[in-house]
Amino acid sequence: MRILVAMSGGVDSSVVAGLLKSQGHEVIGVTMKLWEGPNGEMPETGCCTASDSEDARKVAAKLDIPYYVMDYTESFSEDVVDNFVGMYAKGLTPNPCVECNRSVKFDHFLTQAKKLNCEKVATGHYAKIIKNDNNYELHKADYLDKDQSYVLHMLTSEKLEYIEFPLGTISKPEVRQIAAELGLKTAFKKDSQDICFVGKKDYRNFVNTRVDISSSGEIVDNNGKKIGEHKGVHEFTVGQRKGLPGGQGEAKYVTKIDVSSKKVHIGERKDLLVQNFLLDEVSFVNDIVTNDLTIQTRYNSEDLPCNINEIGNGQLEVTLHESTYGVAPGQFGVIYQGTKLVGGGRISSKVLEKSGNG
Repeated sequence: MRILVAMSGGVDSSVVAGLLKSQGHEVIGVTMKLWEGPNGEMPETGCCTASDSEDARKVAAKLDIPYYVMDYTESFSEDVVDNFVGMYAKGLTPNPCVECNRSVKFDHFLTQAKKLNCEKVATGHYAKIIKNDNNYELHKADYLDKDQSYVLHMLTSEKLEYIEFPLGTISKPEVRQIAAELGLKTAFKKDSQDICFVGKKDYRNFVNTRVDISSSGEIVDNNGKKIGEHKGVHEFTVGQRKGLPGGQGEAKYVTKIDVSSKKVHIGERKDLLVQNFLLDEVSFVNDIVTNDLTIQTRYNSEDLPCNINEIGNGQLEVTLHESTYGVAPGQFGVIYQGTKLVGGGRISSKVLEKSGNG
């Protein structure tokens, strides 16, 4: 089989390319250029850097497979970076990695695979695809500490038919061992933790230089009393604890961001308790199911038992069995039935009903 492997320059995608070739497949390595430096070059920090591309090229050479770098900077800038800035401007908490998978990577990789006469696209994500009759299901990886199904929730059964996740049954130590046995220079390369277009810089500065949202506003308590000032709502996220006034005594948290009034509301931890909320822009992998469901409200967060109710217009109402903390508008809620991923959507700021008293 002829397979396009998305190569990031890290150990995971390197091993995917090596495993597939060892299995007798015809492998083509492709790296996406997603973000540019000031002179059009690949950045030096974050992921998707010039050094990452060079590492991918060296792995491809070692494996003796064709390798290409393809420029998708325009699409990435419009669909991911602009979205990232715009979300913070609205007082929301974005997840650019999910947005990149949803709006850029998989659509472009699948399109490019067809152009290169490849039957499949393979990536280094830790997740599993299981064929059930004529449907393709997305499941959590066997090794849950590395599971990445959350960031793949937008993939439908129709797309999964043309995708492979070879690492779904392999642990990270095993991946590094395979890379070492294959003689790949990425075998012990550290995983990138940075947002690729921000790098090690403060995201607040990145946002501040790209949109005029830094006009000051008030920081208020639960009673609406002013207790401080801020320089821009983009400097805050719901659930944030650091950098807030009134921190003496019980810890304070951002509980609400009101963009229209430019007010940042802070309160106690109990004020963050949520049991009911909406998901926008919802998509499902297969047909919707409604029994024995759980939801993750952040990447790698706890699975919370829940019920769901479709309300139309791409929205879903979620009711948790028990109230929880850390439900931040802008993040994604991803729904599971056991290990099977059902679907997901963006947590809305429209309805966040508080319940409980701590």
